[in-house]
Amino acid sequence: MTPGQPQHQQEVLIVTGMSGAGRSTVANALEDLGWYVVDNLPPQMLRPLVDLAERAGSRLPRIAAVVDVRGRDFFSELQEIVPALRGGTHLRMIFLEATDAALVRRFEAVRRPHPLQGEGTILDGIVAERHRLSEIRESSDVIIDTSDLNIHQLATTTRELFAGAETPGVQVTVLSFGFKYGLPPDADLVADMRFLPNPFWVPELRALSGQDAEVSEYVLSQPGASEFLESYAQALEPVLAGYQRENKRHVTIAVGCTGGKHRSVAVALELADRLRSQSGVAVHVRHRDLGRE
Repeated sequence: MTPGQPQHQQEVLIVTGMSGAGRSTVANALEDLGWYVVDNLPPQMLRPLVDLAERAGSRLPRIAAVVDVRGRDFFSELQEIVPALRGGTHLRMIFLEATDAALVRRFEAVRRPHPLQGEGTILDGIVAERHRLSEIRESSDVIIDTSDLNIHQLATTTRELFAGAETPGVQVTVLSFGFKYGLPPDADLVADMRFLPNPFWVPELRALSGQDAEVSEYVLSQPGASEFLESYAQALEPVLAGYQRENKRHVTIAVGCTGGKHRSVAVALELADRLRSQSGVAVHVRHRDLGRE
């Protein structure tokens, strides 16, 4: 490595291909994986984007640009620009395609014209686009035929190809709350801790919260608490693995008690620690109603 050269080389991905083949789905999946995604970028802006990313360094390590025929006359220069970028950048190009029949069905389903059909039919536009993209297809690093893929399957394929080893499959928020303030509207799963004795009725614990060791020890030592945590964490393992397969990237597990101060807080913290041992899961804890009383 030469003096002054950045220690971290930017990773750049160009997403292109046939209109209707799933570019938006791939872009959304990449964004969920932490990529910085720019849609409908003129090819001439690729070099400034790469330069910006290099100056940003580790703050912007992976960028993806969706480049397609919506760029009109600008798009024709993509074939010339890509080789120049490959010289100093870790660049890959993914090309999405599908059969004519599949693309026609998709355009008819959304009732939108093909960007190149002009006064002709949807199929005329598809044929013209396929001809224009033939050289770009040949120079692409990855080609994905989406004819028989639904949006979830395409998102899964994208994740398998472009997720870094450090990228979690599911972002889990363990949220403590109080039932007297209402159920969290964004909760995917809800656990009720009101089967445990309430520390509120223990004078020396009343002013404390589930974040304090005295309350946590009291709650977690109660009959049924340990059994619940062990069983619930085990039950969540196949659920979270299934969420990963179905590309559900964000999950909120709500843990409630009466006021959201003692039992739910202590159990939420313990549950989060147990879930962190599961692969492909990043866990965060929030206390919605702590301090509200």
